[in-house]
Amino acid sequence: MKILFMGTPAFAVPSLKRLVADGHEICGVFTQPDKPKNRGHKMTFSPVKEYALSENIPVYQPVKMRDGTALSIVRELQPELTVVAAYGKILPDDILEMPKYGSINVHSSILPRYRGAAPINWAILNGETETGVSIMHMAAELDAGDVITVARTAIDENEDAGALTQRLAELGAQALSETVDAIAAGTATRTPQEHSQSTYAPMLSRELSNVDWTKSAHSIHCQIRGLLPWPAASTTLFSDAPVKLYCAEETKQSSSCAPGTIAAADKKGISVVCGDGQILRITELQAAGGKRMSAAAYLLGHPIHAGEM
Repeated sequence: MKILFMGTPAFAVPSLKRLVADGHEICGVFTQPDKPKNRGHKMTFSPVKEYALSENIPVYQPVKMRDGTALSIVRELQPELTVVAAYGKILPDDILEMPKYGSINVHSSILPRYRGAAPINWAILNGETETGVSIMHMAAELDAGDVITVARTAIDENEDAGALTQRLAELGAQALSETVDAIAAGTATRTPQEHSQSTYAPMLSRELSNVDWTKSAHSIHCQIRGLLPWPAASTTLFSDAPVKLYCAEETKQSSSCAPGTIAAADKKGISVVCGDGQILRITELQAAGGKRMSAAAYLLGHPIHAGEM
């Protein structure tokens, strides 16, 4: 099938790779414009652009989607199907409806739950034990189109958003492959979403970072896992400057001390009493201006004594 692919981050790359491996004709790739990165402000390509160029696939980076430029490109390419995976731009109806088979999206949640920009993070933040990938027809309303395929997977109790994103990227690629084959064969089904059951997963912000130690150990553990790789959970419990928290363990141990009390600080990590009396052990962190390290390494230069708040 002749396919136009739209995507930007690493999450989208396995889907594009799978379409190429399946022998589809990728007539073009739309991806976000190049952006400056780090202190040198060197312009960098998106992961999708890097892969597309390695396969000699034409790359297009329209700044706007409603000024006619993108529409002209799509008309020239004449795709039979458009596949979108974390592109990062809202597509107008005339672009969505142009291909013979329309436009489909690889969305990293079990729709209608977690529509929006950060479904993987919010699934973990909210303590979900299962998530997945939905392949859906695109509609004018955000992530509200009819669902074609759903692939489900359990969320490991210690899995963070970065690791889960990688797994869902591969799961999505497989689901996409099956869906495109079904569309080509005329056997794909359409299941309208139950819109009354929808939830929203907005973009993340730094305002979500600060840890409230009066919350339960499980809630804080989910916060640490869900905010990786950005913006990361943080606390001033160990230092005047915020310390980013990267990894923790629910110890299943309890204490009658006040929330925020350091129960232990040793080679196993920094154990903190939470609001439900349970102890959460911080095992990896990053001090302001420093590098990510084990809590044990951090303690070598920043001694902490049990009982401190």
